[in-house]
Amino acid sequence: MHEKLKISVVVVAKNEEDHLEGALISINSSKLSPSEIIVIDGDSTDRTVEIAKKYTDKVFVSKNSNLTEDRQIGINKASYSLVAMIDADNRITKNTLSDMMSDLNKYNLDIVQASIYAPGDDFWCKAETESLDLTTNIPGLKKMVGVAPNIYKKEIFDYIQFDSHITKTIDDTDFMYRLHKLKKFRLGTSSTRVVNLHVGTFKDYVDKFIWYGVGDGEFCKKHKNRAFSMIFHLSIRYPIIYPLKALFHLKFKAIPYFMLMGSIRLYACIKEIIKNS
Repeated sequence: MHEKLKISVVVVAKNEEDHLEGALISINSSKLSPSEIIVIDGDSTDRTVEIAKKYTDKVFVSKNSNLTEDRQIGINKASYSLVAMIDADNRITKNTLSDMMSDLNKYNLDIVQASIYAPGDDFWCKAETESLDLTTNIPGLKKMVGVAPNIYKKEIFDYIQFDSHITKTIDDTDFMYRLHKLKKFRLGTSSTRVVNLHVGTFKDYVDKFIWYGVGDGEFCKKHKNRAFSMIFHLSIRYPIIYPLKALFHLKFKAIPYFMLMGSIRLYACIKEIIKNS
């Protein structure tokens, strides 16, 4: 019998017919395939469910929900003590899962996030990768990480869960902040690199940054004591500190990327904070 990794892989998707199949093919192409693949569909109106059922019999449709809630639904349905959260726009290699598990053990972590890069020759894709290499793709222990592509020890969710009542737009900031406050778990980044098929055009990146900013604003309204820190992050760290760091490391494309992200997220964040206030 073909040996499998004792891990559940959760993929959350909504209207991802253009991306989902590639993600599932890459997961199933792992040198040691996962014991379980779970797809949580956010009530798609395209062929997402049809495609998912070609690769796993564990496909669940979540109606009237959101990304944050669907991540927790997937975690709850996982059967194994390790859970990988892989998004539809991620592409892993045959060794990604096993290498991330090795780094989980190497750094004695409870959550490990893969290093991420955006493929392609487009200016903004290259700029995003440069920015990630400066801020995120640094292997080892971290205070905060994103939520996907990650491997989690499922026991974490006995203490804390994704909460859609807090932030429906951005799922990672609030979850990782509450997790950090527990001072019980170790988070870190793996040296394993995973493709993230993010957007490529200038307009797409602007739309993405607006979406991030709305999530930042939701976070600030919930955690008012962290609002100043968030505003500092968006108004000082992104447009000033990070570009200087990029200049020092000769990552020139990252400079306009950081400045654009910071300014747009700040605008959307403040707009969200004052909405209905």
